[in-house]
Amino acid sequence: MRNTTSLLRNARALLAIAALAVTGAAMAQNYSTELIEKGRYLATASDCIACHTATKDKPMAGGHAISSPVGEIVATNITPSKTHGIGNYTEQQFSDALRKGVRADGARLYPAMPYTAFARLTNEDVHALYAYFMEGVKPVDESPKASTSLPFPMNVRASMIGWNLLFADDKPFEADAAQSAQWNRGAYLAQGPGHCMTCHTPRGALMQELGSESLSGAQIGAWWAPDITNSKTHGIGSWSVDELTTYLRTGHLPGKAQAAGPMAEAITHSFSRMTESDLRAISTYILSVPSHKPEEPAGRNRFAHGQATDATASFRGTSFAEGMKQSGVALGSQIFTANCASCHGASGQGTQDGYYPALFGKSITGEANPSNLIAAILSGVDRETPQGGHVFMPPFGGQDNAMVPLNNDEVAALSNFLLTSYGNPGVSVTAAQVQTIREGGEKSSLILLARVGMAVAAVILLLLIVLIARKRRNRV
Repeated sequence: MRNTTSLLRNARALLAIAALAVTGAAMAQNYSTELIEKGRYLATASDCIACHTATKDKPMAGGHAISSPVGEIVATNITPSKTHGIGNYTEQQFSDALRKGVRADGARLYPAMPYTAFARLTNEDVHALYAYFMEGVKPVDESPKASTSLPFPMNVRASMIGWNLLFADDKPFEADAAQSAQWNRGAYLAQGPGHCMTCHTPRGALMQELGSESLSGAQIGAWWAPDITNSKTHGIGSWSVDELTTYLRTGHLPGKAQAAGPMAEAITHSFSRMTESDLRAISTYILSVPSHKPEEPAGRNRFAHGQATDATASFRGTSFAEGMKQSGVALGSQIFTANCASCHGASGQGTQDGYYPALFGKSITGEANPSNLIAAILSGVDRETPQGGHVFMPPFGGQDNAMVPLNNDEVAALSNFLLTSYGNPGVSVTAAQVQTIREGGEKSSLILLARVGMAVAAVILLLLIVLIARKRRNRV
C-alpha cells in the first residue's frame, strides 16, 4: 500500500514537472520565428550590438563606453535578463525607451542612445524588435562593471526632459508620396534604424542636430563623420548608387574610401549584414539629400587630391638617428618610410588587391578636417569583412598592441607629410590637435554653459525673493 502511494506521488510529481516544462516552453515562445527574425534584422540595421557589447561572448550585455563631448556614456545591459537587463519591460516600456528615451523606471536616457532617430520606427517594427530582444537574445544576468557618470549638471537625467521638449521629435516616419518606394524605404532606414543623421549631422551649442545642415558632417569623438550629401565638391555627389552600395556592403571603395573608426563598426556589424535591396535603397536616398553649402565650380572634392610620390631620395644617405632629429615634413617622411611604406608602398600606391589602400585620392588624406587621418594613425584600423576576412592596420598611439609608439610631434609630422605628399596640401596638423584626438576629441562647452545658466538663474531667483520680501515689508 505504501509502495502504491509512493508511486502515485512520484507520478504526480513527474506530471507536475512535465506540465511546468510545457508551460515554460510555451512562455519561451510567445512570438513566431518569423517575427523574431524580423526583429533580429532590424536590430542589425540599428547596429545595437556595436554600442551595447563590450565583449563578444556577452552580446548586448552593455559595458561599452561611448565617447561624447560631455563625457563617456556607458551602454547598459539590454538582454532579457530580469535582474540586470530589460527582461521585465512591457512592450510599451520598451517602445518608450526606444522612441522617447524614457526608461521603465522613468529615468531619462541620453541621446547617445539615438532615440531621436528610432522615433521614426513604425509600431510594427517596434513590436518585432521587442519580440527579438525578449526571445532572440540570450539573457546575461550581470551589470556592466562601470556606469555612466557625467559631471554636474549633466548627471541630472531629469534635465533631458527640457532638452526633449526643445529638440526631440517623436513623430513616426511618413512616406513621401512624390518619391519612389525604393527612396522611401531608404529614407526610413537612414533616418530611423540606421540613424545616419545622428552621426553625420552637425550639432548646435545644446548638442541638438541642426536639421538644416543634415548629413553635412560632424565630429564624433576623435573621428570626423564626413559630409555625405549629394554635393559633388563637399559631399559624395560624385559617387553612383552602385559605388555607395559597394562601400556600405564592404567598407571599401577602390580609389576613394576605406572605412575606419565608428563607420568600420557600422559596416562590420550592420550594413554588411543587410540585404542588397536595402543597401541600394539607402544609397538612393542618401544621394538625394542636398547640401546647404554652395557648390564650388572649380573646387576639388576630397577624393581628387594627391598622387604617387616617393620621398626616400630626400633623406637617402642619412642615418635613421640623424633623420629622426629633423622636424616637420622631413621627419614625417622618415617616419613614413620606417613604419608605413612596407604596407602602403614607398610611393603610397598601396597593394594591387587594395588590401593596403593607396594614400592618394582618398577621403582620409583629402578631407579638410584631418581628424580621421590622426585617429587612424593613433588607433589603427581593425574590422571584419563580410567574407570572413580581417582588415587591420596597427595603432601607433602607444597602446599595448602599438607597433612603434609615436608622440604628438611625430604623429603631426607624419600627418603633414601624408597631407603634403598624398592629400590636401592646404591642411596641416599640429601637436596640439593630435593631443585633442588622443584624448577623444574636443569637449563641449555645454557643461560650462549649463553651470553658468544655473548660476544666473539662481541669482535672478534670489533677487526676486529679495524684491518680494521688500514689497511685503513696505506693505506692513
